[in-house]
Amino acid sequence: MRRIGVLTSLSASDPEGMSRIAAFTQGLQQAGWIVGRNLQIDFRWAAARGDPRKQIAEMIALAPEVILATGSAVVGPLQVTRTIPIVFVNVIDPVGAGFVESLSRPGGNATGFTQFEYSTSGKWLELLKEIVPRVTRAAVLRDPTSPSGLGQFAAVQSVAPGLGMEVRPVNVRDTGEIERSLAAFASAPNGGLIVTGNAASGEHRALILALASRHKLPAVYNQKLFVAPGGLVSYGPDLYEQYRLAAGYVDRILKVEKPADLPVQAATKYELAINLKTAKALGITVPPALIARADEVIE
Repeated sequence: MRRIGVLTSLSASDPEGMSRIAAFTQGLQQAGWIVGRNLQIDFRWAAARGDPRKQIAEMIALAPEVILATGSAVVGPLQVTRTIPIVFVNVIDPVGAGFVESLSRPGGNATGFTQFEYSTSGKWLELLKEIVPRVTRAAVLRDPTSPSGLGQFAAVQSVAPGLGMEVRPVNVRDTGEIERSLAAFASAPNGGLIVTGNAASGEHRALILALASRHKLPAVYNQKLFVAPGGLVSYGPDLYEQYRLAAGYVDRILKVEKPADLPVQAATKYELAINLKTAKALGITVPPALIARADEVIE
C-alpha cells in the first residue's frame, strides 16, 4: 500500500473540487493505482483565502510519498518541505513564483502543470470586444498580492490600446471590496468584466456571477466552471485533463523518478464556452463565427 496526499485550495463541499479529484483518481486507475487496494490518499482542504499552514503541517506529518498540490496559494507555503515530492496543477507562473528553477529542469522537489501563459489574458479582452463590440471599458478582477495577478493584468493592459479599450483593476481581497468596486465601475456605460485566474475568484464565483448579472456587465471568465451557472463566456485550459496528467507524474514518482527531472508542462487543450441564455438576458447577439468556434454552447 503506497501513500500520497492531496492538498487543494477548494473546499470539500465544492462540486468542482470533487470533479477535479475524480479526474485525478481516474488517471491513477489508468496507471494501475486503485484506492484501497494498493494506494491510500490523504486529503486536506484549504480555503482559498484562509491560511493553509495548519493543513500543510498536517499533510507533512502524514509523510506521504508524493503530494498533489493545487493552486499557487497552496504550493507556495507547501515549499516548507524540500524533501517530499510535489506535483502541482492550476499554477500560472511557477518560475516567477520560485516554485521551480526552470520549466525544462525544475531542479527541486516540485514539478507539475501550468494553467496558461500570460498572453492568454490578452485573449480575454479580445474575446470581450468580439462578443460585445460596443464595450470600451473593462474591469479586471485580479489578486494584487500574487505575481500572477499582476502579470495577468499587465497582459490585458498591453492589448487594450489596440482594441480602443480602457482597463481598470479590481482587487479581490474581500467580498465588500468586490461589490463596491464593481458597483462604482458599472455606474458608467459600455463596461465589461474580465475575471482572471486566481483562487479567490473561484471561491467567490457565485458572488461574481450575481454582480455581473445585477450590473448587466458582459463578462469573460478564465474557466468553464463560471459559464454553466450563468457566466457569459469563458476561455481557458481543460483543468480536468491537467488533473489526469498530474496522476501520470504521481505514478512516475512512485516508480522512483524525481520531480527535478520531470519538466513542467504547459496546458495544450483550451476550451471556449458560451452561455446563450446569458447573452440573451444581456441583449447580446453572439457572432455566429464565435459560436462555431465554441467547444460548449449552453442554450
